[in-house]
Amino acid sequence: MATKIVLLCLITCFLYHLLQFQIAPVSAAISLADKSEIFTVYQHDHLNETGYVVVTGDEGAPFSDTTRPFGTIYVFRDPLTVHNSSSSATAGVIEGTSTTTSFDGLRNLQAAKITLRHRGYRGSLSVLGGTHNTRPSVYPIVGGTGDFLYAQGWVRQTPLDADGPEVLYRLEIHVYWPPYVKFAPVPEEEWSY
Repeated sequence: MATKIVLLCLITCFLYHLLQFQIAPVSAAISLADKSEIFTVYQHDHLNETGYVVVTGDEGAPFSDTTRPFGTIYVFRDPLTVHNSSSSATAGVIEGTSTTTSFDGLRNLQAAKITLRHRGYRGSLSVLGGTHNTRPSVYPIVGGTGDFLYAQGWVRQTPLDADGPEVLYRLEIHVYWPPYVKFAPVPEEEWSY
């Protein structure tokens, strides 16, 4: 009986410590990063100019400035600028797809590639996650190329102006590079948008 109690205590201690290490990696990864950057850029989404509905959903909310029917697929290739004015300097593009996943028409699953040429960095970041049309959304960075190869982090997308056919978003891009990443110049001809 005593052996079973001791074994149960050992297993409990082991699982407790294992769970601590499973919860800790996010903060540990950030503190171990050799390099980090935060970029703020602005996405200018123009309905029927830079983004198009390619499949119209069947159920739920009707079309409006902020909602689309359930199952609607929207594709986009929007310019990213340094300031919130569409005439400010271009920092890159964001291209991807968004599928409406709720019957209220406000939630979507978004997969996108952010291509940047900004503040001396060139490359792309891939993001995937759930979004809300009228509230800030956070996406994990799931991959990268060029200067963002092996990068980790997240992107916060905040809608600033959703009136009319143009929607303006602020993107805060938080990027962390692990210590083993070495930076090498990327040939100029590989990056264009």
